[in-house]
Amino acid sequence: MPEVSEVVIRLGGFTIEIQQSIFVWLCICVLAMFFFYFAGKKIEKADPSKPTKGLVYVCEEMYNLILYVVQGNLKETTTHYIPMFGTLILLMVVANLTGLIGLQNPTSNVSFNATLALTLWLMIQGNAIKKAGLKARLKELTEPMWLLTPLNIIGELALPISLTMRLFGNILAGSIITLLVYTLIKNIAPWGYLGLTLTPFLHMYFDIFSGVIQTYIFFTLGSFFLGQQVSKQED
Repeated sequence: MPEVSEVVIRLGGFTIEIQQSIFVWLCICVLAMFFFYFAGKKIEKADPSKPTKGLVYVCEEMYNLILYVVQGNLKETTTHYIPMFGTLILLMVVANLTGLIGLQNPTSNVSFNATLALTLWLMIQGNAIKKAGLKARLKELTEPMWLLTPLNIIGELALPISLTMRLFGNILAGSIITLLVYTLIKNIAPWGYLGLTLTPFLHMYFDIFSGVIQTYIFFTLGSFFLGQQVSKQED
């Protein structure tokens, strides 16, 4: 018997069970693919001599928002990394808003958050090795003295763990609190007047404000540590 949080897909004699959070993320990715495709066509046809409007204007504002998040950390390498950061930022913002329509938030899945955090961490480590070489990178872990090597290793591993648990904890806590309040309202005010008054504020904070803020923090920290490596590489 599948759990409520699972989506069951039956293809002939095969049964595939996918966690609802992952299924929601896959759907967001597919929708984003179509959005970016049609947005790209619109941008290609846009006249640069005229003021932007409609979908082109929306894309322009999204681009400016992404620059605001990462440009201060990535500096002159922003254009190189903005396709990845821009795509993930926009997708995560949408994912964090899925609770507004009653779907399970992808970022409430710790494995999903760990995958994103590990991807950023591997990119940071890869650039560090590319900059100075593997031998020099390993030597950095023994500085200023070899006795501190375990602490340096723990410090390096702390970043993906911190990014994962911060995002997971805040998003999951918001979902749990909202569910508890809904349950309480149902028991003490089944006619729904209290729910109509209180729940919009809960969703404004946990689904909109908190979701956007957690996205900002996640990618600000990720781009900061990546920028420490790529900016030195450009010097």
